[in-house]
Amino acid sequence: MNPASLALLAFAMSTDAFAASIGKGAALTRTRLPAALRIGLIFGVVETITPVIGWAIGLAASRFVSEWDHWIAFFLLAGLGAHMMWEGFKPADDSAKRDEPRKSSFWMLVATAFATSIDAMAIGVTLAFAKVNIVVAALSIGVATTVMVTAGIMLGRAIGALIGKRAEMLGGLVLIAIGAAILYEHLFVQVG
Repeated sequence: MNPASLALLAFAMSTDAFAASIGKGAALTRTRLPAALRIGLIFGVVETITPVIGWAIGLAASRFVSEWDHWIAFFLLAGLGAHMMWEGFKPADDSAKRDEPRKSSFWMLVATAFATSIDAMAIGVTLAFAKVNIVVAALSIGVATTVMVTAGIMLGRAIGALIGKRAEMLGGLVLIAIGAAILYEHLFVQVG
């Protein structure tokens, strides 16, 4: 995977957390940078750890499926991308925003971060099949998530849930494109 694909993957993985952070930012009474950065760091750390877990699972299984790894990577990425796009088309649920407490507890933020990082764990499995440097990939995903969540919190009041849903759809398209690129590279580029 080249650096551009890795950067796109990192930002695609952070779009669901970005969408969640926009809703969170809209619910906060005052949006201050230190609070936004704290939330961004929590999400970033979780999003750094989960692909490593997925990668370890994928690495253990890769010797059994090495002939089909490019197809597995394609279908995982395309499936995750399609799911993100599907979620992006659903209307936003405002009831959760109204019931949310004004100040978020650390464990509630960790639980939310983990819920938005399940796809990063699945991507970690895919990265094991694509033979990507997991340290670089996980750190890229973590940094991108920290930046995107911090920005989402800060922008939440101004742009609301509409842009968050569009960001999720864009992230889904990027995942599908990366999956197609992996498949193309394996089927056509390596043959020559």
